[in-house]
Amino acid sequence: MDEIVRPTRVEVDLKQLTENFRLIKEQTSPSKVMAVLKANAYGNGLVRVAELMQELNADYLGVAVLEEGILLRQSGINLPILVMGGMLGNQIPIFLKYDLTMTASSIEKLNQIDAAADQMKVKATVHLKIDTGMERIGVHYYNAEKFLEASVKCKNVNVEGVYSHFASSDSSDLSYANLQLERFLEVLNFYTKNSIETPIRHISNSGGILQMPEANLDLVRPGILLYGVYPSNDVKRTLVVKPTLSWKSHVVYFKAIKPGHPVSYNSTYKPDELIRAVTVPVGYGDGYFRSMTHKAEVLIRGKRYPVIGAITMDQIVVNIGKDSSFNGDEVILIGSDGVNSITCEELANWAGTIPYEILTNINTRVPRIYR
Repeated sequence: MDEIVRPTRVEVDLKQLTENFRLIKEQTSPSKVMAVLKANAYGNGLVRVAELMQELNADYLGVAVLEEGILLRQSGINLPILVMGGMLGNQIPIFLKYDLTMTASSIEKLNQIDAAADQMKVKATVHLKIDTGMERIGVHYYNAEKFLEASVKCKNVNVEGVYSHFASSDSSDLSYANLQLERFLEVLNFYTKNSIETPIRHISNSGGILQMPEANLDLVRPGILLYGVYPSNDVKRTLVVKPTLSWKSHVVYFKAIKPGHPVSYNSTYKPDELIRAVTVPVGYGDGYFRSMTHKAEVLIRGKRYPVIGAITMDQIVVNIGKDSSFNGDEVILIGSDGVNSITCEELANWAGTIPYEILTNINTRVPRIYR
């Protein structure tokens, strides 16, 4: 057992992450690759994953919020970083200070960026966001021409890229994704019509990479796919990636529970016979969702066992039946042990959610160990 603070930890396989990146890069060549690292790199650890991407010469990093970009800069990451989320005008000088690429999502934001860059005597780098059908941030495709015209007039802004985002590229029905791509390409005709050099064009996320090679354009943005998890059950698996993240703990207590003796809060589980049970120090405070109560299973010594009773903030109880287990035995929450495995997708099914939420909710109090 590793000498770490907590017996519960996440292990990240950097070799597998490297292989996933290589496969994506190979499949989408000659497009550039933006490794998306938002939400603590989908639970894998923001800084360490960024360091690996820098070693692998990724073209770009993508994050969601300003604070993620600042942390990467303070950690010595010098790759271009696009912050894809919305921003407030008073944040713009901080973006400029840390040389972060901004998402310009309106003419008003463009003008604010231009003014702040002028005041600080720097050139701001932006990517223009076009809304082709997500209805989050960005200028609607049908109003985009005025937006692009305004961007050309900004003297202190370098429009490095133009992008949009697919709403359903991981679906078996790609009709809406195709419509979004069509709208985006129509918007981009502005540059050809006006004999202006077209900025970097990007729209393709993990689903797009797997199912819509025609959408690769100049740059692709793999997110969950980079970490070896497919964005949906419906998506075509045209790339064979493998999970980079395992979630493990250890047995910290063994007991026998008599028939009829309730387990955990609210007494929702009572065994019908004498059982052996172990306690594992993980709970919803770590991101092991309470909604998995009476559904979740774990691996101990390569065998599946059910979690019994309500999942609590810091601990779960596992029914090992008539089997034996000892303090210190490894418990697999996500990952493999011998021929058996527990997948991120299974946890998502038990919790009634999607794999994205499972990965991004593993709390930072869970240490990350890199292999």
